[in-house]
Amino acid sequence: MTPRPYRMQARQVAAAATRARVVAAARRLLSAKRGIAAFTIDAVASEAGVARMTIYHQFGAKTGLIEAVFDSLAIVRTGVPRLVAALELAEPLDTLAEFVMTFADVWQTDRAVIRRMQGLAATDPEFARVWHRREERRRDGLRTIVGRIAARRGRRAAAYDIDILTDVLFALIAFETYDVIAGPRRRLDAIAPVIRQLALKALGVDDGGPVCDGR
Repeated sequence: MTPRPYRMQARQVAAAATRARVVAAARRLLSAKRGIAAFTIDAVASEAGVARMTIYHQFGAKTGLIEAVFDSLAIVRTGVPRLVAALELAEPLDTLAEFVMTFADVWQTDRAVIRRMQGLAATDPEFARVWHRREERRRDGLRTIVGRIAARRGRRAAAYDIDILTDVLFALIAFETYDVIAGPRRRLDAIAPVIRQLALKALGVDDGGPVCDGR
């Protein structure tokens, strides 16, 4: 047996380790105080201890690096499986509750990084394309939930505007909404129920409870 397969495997392992180091460096820069100002290919290369061309070789372009940073977020690592499982639930209101809790959880987990990535999306076209593409997946999931709830309630399309209600839920279950409500001190277990109640009220499914219990 020739050593060639072993050399190829060693190169693949080394490349994967380098890729992970670059993504970790990018996340550190996005989490740092200088955040947006510090995030450049040169800065990421320096932080990761690799050459600039290594990043282009690994990721193809800046967009590829941005995609990899997104893929390292909790929404991809743990949130997506939870959301896929939630869509399989028989009761659409249970699916909605799981969507609210899952997004609240992942928003909190990666709060600093997501805040910086949103800032970059507002000024950097490459970041904006990646961000909006991922956000449309969230919108599609919410549209599915609204459609299922509408079908369960037997409402006519004119009375239950799926487009508008999808947009309302999209805004309620957004990072910006979570970030504002959470502020610097509020706990996750106090925020998710508030967002869920607002979503239910928007859908005309009022559980009779207060939007905020004073905590």
